Amino acid sequence: MWRIGQLAGMAGVSDRTLRHYDKIGLLRPAAVDPATGYRWYGVAELTRLARIRGLQRLGLPLRRIADLVDAPDTQVRQALADTVVHLRQDIAAMTAAVAAAEDHLATATSILPQQTRAGARRLRVDYLRVADPAELGARCSAGATLLTWLDAPPSGDFVAALATGYGAESLTLPARDVVRAVVPPAGDVVRAGHDLFDWLRRHELAITGPTLEERLTDGDGVSATVLEIPVARRR
Repeated sequence: MWRIGQLAGMAGVSDRTLRHYDKIGLLRPAAVDPATGYRWYGVAELTRLARIRGLQRLGLPLRRIADLVDAPDTQVRQALADTVVHLRQDIAAMTAAVAAAEDHLATATSILPQQTRAGARRLRVDYLRVADPAELGARCSAGATLLTWLDAPPSGDFVAALATGYGAESLTLPARDVVRAVVPPAGDVVRAGHDLFDWLRRHELAITGPTLEERLTDGDGVSATVLEIPVARRR
């Protein structure tokens, strides 16, 4: 029989780890001295500990190991197959996060775009021709929605539409994949639009419909602008 420190040294773990395993019922000592409280372990516990550590190295969390340490091999293999799927998903998510962070660090962008799904909308709009994007801010009052059909920063005049709920013409937007960015109250909406076009180009996303610009105001009168562009992966 071995004391807790001896088993820890043999298995390459800490005394604290073995006490934790005991506390959660994963690895009980073979005996506990009632006078001293010393834990004693034998070959059975050493073998069980090796299995626990082996399953951990294969990516299984302790809560699953508690269910599998005594399970047949077929059940363990199925659990490992499920774990591999989840690990690959985690790796893909982390890889995407690293790429997004590196992209943000490499550019002096003013926005933090998010890809999401937008529901269908039906709007009443009035069309107008605009000579400069800076004019749009004066036309887009709180609660109004501005639409533009651009795939890059404009080099001349362009057509836009203003939706206020009582426009002359009806416009239906289908459910769509979008890239969305929120411009804070002190933000430059024109610069944010340029940065958003650059972001789409770097991420090889094609614009598939009108850009929406909505100015939202809270109960305190503070406004922010939401830019939303429908997109699809370039082929």
